[in-house]
Amino acid sequence: MASVASSSSFSTRLLLHSHTPLVCRRRCRPNFLRMVTRSCLDDSSALLRAAQHTVDTYVKSGMVVGLGSGHASGMAIQHLGSQLRTGNLKDIVGIPMSVSSASEAAKAGIPLDTYQGSSQIDFAFDDADVIEEGTLVAIIGRRKLQGGESIIQEKSIINSANKCVFIIEENQYKGGLEGSIPVLIQSLNWMTIAEEIDDMFLGDAEVWRRPSIGQAGPLGGDFPVVTKEGHNILDVIFTSPIENLAEVAKSLDKVDGVVDHGVVSKIPCTVVIASQTGLNILDKLTADIVG
Repeated sequence: MASVASSSSFSTRLLLHSHTPLVCRRRCRPNFLRMVTRSCLDDSSALLRAAQHTVDTYVKSGMVVGLGSGHASGMAIQHLGSQLRTGNLKDIVGIPMSVSSASEAAKAGIPLDTYQGSSQIDFAFDDADVIEEGTLVAIIGRRKLQGGESIIQEKSIINSANKCVFIIEENQYKGGLEGSIPVLIQSLNWMTIAEEIDDMFLGDAEVWRRPSIGQAGPLGGDFPVVTKEGHNILDVIFTSPIENLAEVAKSLDKVDGVVDHGVVSKIPCTVVIASQTGLNILDKLTADIVG
């Protein structure tokens, strides 16, 4: 991928401006409880144990369950299907977040329904690319989207659930985050939107339009990703630590032409962290995460 420069001046700004601190510097108030199980796990079983724990602890018979995308979610889907086959759980309906999770669920024997905006979802689990330490704000959508995947649908199901759990590995829980935040934008005038975001985070991030094939190229490439809703994806790639991910999300929400982004910040949630020493379970008690 190369920078999504719209002109020589746009690309030059990315190269010549020295580091400027992010405007979002307020620390978030930690608003969660921490519990640690003491069983010792090896690398190969830790994530599986986290997925099984999520299903065994939070899924009850009769629930409508949002089924996430990713490696850990796939393990949880398989375990949920096993629990249905043995009769430990009954009358479960799955709402898949993607085509891949629908396929996994169908193979596991989980009855499925499609997501509607008014769907009532009792519980949802999902992978996250990274979780911000101390706030439990998540980033999703960094991975290459497969056919039928939608960041908008994934976030909508998460936000609709009465309770949500993210299943991650220990190295995905950290402070001072760097790396990309996917931002969905209107395809028309995408370059103007990219320039505004670039100006907003000048010196702290680069802005690239995600390609469907090949490299981004100086103008985002000839084959940009077009989501099933008809949007392009900008990857806002932070090279300086983000000290307040929720505030970054607020800034992106204010940009005209931004449809959504991969930051999940406005809901209470639980994070199940797989590590060699056991499972760490963190609960964010309220949606009020900004101090």
